[in-house]
Amino acid sequence: MTEHPVLPAEESVLTTVDEEDLYKKSGKIKKKHYKRELERLQEELVRLQMWVKEQGLRVVVLFDGRDAAGKGGAIHRITRRTSSRVVKVVALGKPTEREQSQWYFQRYVEHLPAAGEMVLFDRSWYNRATVERVMDFCTDEEYQEFLRSAPQFERMLVRSGIILLKYWFSISDEEQERRFQKRSNDPKRRWKLSPIDLEARERWVEYSRAKDAMLTYTDTDDSPWHVINADIKKHARLNCISHLLSQIEYEDTMPEPTELPERQTDPNYERPAIDSQNWVPALYGSNPPATDVERS
Repeated sequence: MTEHPVLPAEESVLTTVDEEDLYKKSGKIKKKHYKRELERLQEELVRLQMWVKEQGLRVVVLFDGRDAAGKGGAIHRITRRTSSRVVKVVALGKPTEREQSQWYFQRYVEHLPAAGEMVLFDRSWYNRATVERVMDFCTDEEYQEFLRSAPQFERMLVRSGIILLKYWFSISDEEQERRFQKRSNDPKRRWKLSPIDLEARERWVEYSRAKDAMLTYTDTDDSPWHVINADIKKHARLNCISHLLSQIEYEDTMPEPTELPERQTDPNYERPAIDSQNWVPALYGSNPPATDVERS
């Protein structure tokens, strides 16, 4: 059995569940064990969030990878139980004409964290080394300048006290195609499939070369890349969160359960009539009766 880097042995499915029962025959973790481990990890993320806020830490986490690699899904699981005031998600769109005239890193700098914040970049400045390079959205000079500048930029961030983590979600050709087909066939997911995604598949090898060069130039001691096998989404999420938690030292400052004070009462206060308010039609269930006076 493998010990979890953060969770106590008695609380992780890695050490409390036999491997034969932990995984399906396909090799995927069983749903019940995935949910149990995810909920426990999300509880730890809340503890980390509290520590970041109390200690005034500044944390930046980059999520990069090919299209449909599961970056957004991992981010969603990280932020599901945390506060958006502390753990913020940045997903920048196409740069404006003004932004295109700026220093390349400038539009990312304005989203860097203040004290007590953690910022998750859903795609980062590494767009220049991958998408922009492959799709010819930047010149050769701009690309080469980025490869020279990125390590220096990140070294500056780290020297300033920012904790920087970089994740690359790696996905196989076959799994990406399966996910693209699923997006195409599902109206709820079809918005995720863009013309650029389709063209990027036609340039798969070029994208691979760009990714290899990016790792060669920007995988440094100051800010190394952490590569995640993303072919199985549930595994990728658990591995990413576990690793993230293990990279930042934090203490458990979770307060004890709070005893709620007595609710204020005033016998002279009269609530307005229920039917004087503009209620949303109750298509499901029902709205309170007009005689309900215990509602705010």
